[in-house]
Amino acid sequence: MAEKTETKQNSLGEIVSVIVQALILALLIRTLLFQPFSIPSGSMRPTLLEGDYLFVSKFAYGYSRHSLPFSPNIFSGRIWSGTPERGDVAVFKHPVSNVDYIKRVIGLPGDTIQMRDGQLYINGEAVKRESAGQIDDPDVTEKFGPVDVYTETLPNGVSYRTLDLSPNSSADNTREFIVPEGHYFMMGDNRDNSNDSRFGVGYVPLENFVGRANIIFFSIAGGASPLEIWRWPSELRFDRFFHSASK
Repeated sequence: MAEKTETKQNSLGEIVSVIVQALILALLIRTLLFQPFSIPSGSMRPTLLEGDYLFVSKFAYGYSRHSLPFSPNIFSGRIWSGTPERGDVAVFKHPVSNVDYIKRVIGLPGDTIQMRDGQLYINGEAVKRESAGQIDDPDVTEKFGPVDVYTETLPNGVSYRTLDLSPNSSADNTREFIVPEGHYFMMGDNRDNSNDSRFGVGYVPLENFVGRANIIFFSIAGGASPLEIWRWPSELRFDRFFHSASK
């Protein structure tokens, strides 16, 4: 009887050990390599849609306290710091609320940024903007009826599409922003429906960057949860699986 009890205790100890090791490994991967994120809003439409699940590269910009769960204030600055590139789609912590946001890097330290009549200007030069037709799909635009789409090409050659939900909206004309050193100017691709550096987000410190969005690994429409397997046949967006998270 004693031997059986001891065997059971040893088995339980092994199970606990395996679980602890698995949790530690998962934490290391999440902190140092890749972290999954889901898209909760439409600010990055048409590039990213609500219900997209993507991997974010944690090592792309190095590590700060925001690389750790709950952002513990145990050190400042970044370790093995990398530089965000213009056009990157990045996850960062809101400078005030510390909530996760995802936007596109538009302005680098020292840049001047302004919107004039829906046209983006960087350092006084208009960013190349070409009509890409219209999208008539509420799942992509969140609107019934056709929506104008434009292709922007940044000075470094990065191209992506933007939505123009409302011509001549308040978001189409802004003051001139001068990006401070050590900070970045972030914008959503859904230009008329994005709380970004033009509005409540402001300039984002390099320390607040969490990582660069890499690839969409799962996508489901209709506000469905991935756990609602019975909705998969009608709601899964198979065409978005393993799609770039920045184009």
